[in-house]
Amino acid sequence: MTSEATAGPSRLGDLLRGGRHKNQQVEQPAPPVAIYAPDSGEAFIFDRAASPPLMRFESSPEIWVLQPEPGPRGDTIYRNDLGEPMLRATRLGGLTLFTVESPGGMAVALQGEAPPIRPPAVMSPTALFQRLAQASAHASHAMQRLVEFDAPDVTPDSANLVADAAMVTAEAIVALDKKTREGLKLNRVVFLVGHAPAAKYLDGVLQVTVTPTRGVAGRPSSRRIEVVMNR
Repeated sequence: MTSEATAGPSRLGDLLRGGRHKNQQVEQPAPPVAIYAPDSGEAFIFDRAASPPLMRFESSPEIWVLQPEPGPRGDTIYRNDLGEPMLRATRLGGLTLFTVESPGGMAVALQGEAPPIRPPAVMSPTALFQRLAQASAHASHAMQRLVEFDAPDVTPDSANLVADAAMVTAEAIVALDKKTREGLKLNRVVFLVGHAPAAKYLDGVLQVTVTPTRGVAGRPSSRRIEVVMNR
């Protein structure tokens, strides 16, 4: 009895001081770059080591640029370029994923460490032309008519970002529901270089502005482009 009574307060004191019992497992923090997966849905890589943080779903080449901001109860909310929440991290290490299909969020589990998310590599003019042609074919198939992809003022410094923006734009067009695509008169996508990333749709032409000095954050996300075309 004396032994038990003495052990109890000792362990309690250790816990109050931040110590842990020798048999108690210490929870390890998540790696700075890790892969996560929900119970049902697609796994994704979350790169907290990047500045700003990056995210990419396993089946998609699109890199999502996230902006962290403080949330309630010490949480951190990670938002896309529309200000929509994509992830919520609790101070205890939990992570919640938000999608269009699950706006209320769903818990995800850590699967393990992952390699850093790399921005698009610098490409040659020939490679850029091929990427624009591929994106045009992808969008044209979704729209059931030719959608031209053009980059009239592309430079060597902007080529890789324009190529990335073309891929993202094609993904956005494919993501539109059938009714929206049928109502659009989209026949041309133009990529321009400007002071801030943007997307604008008018009279059958989608104008996508990229800002090479911002890296991968210098082009609008597929979600932003999708919302512009849904208006």
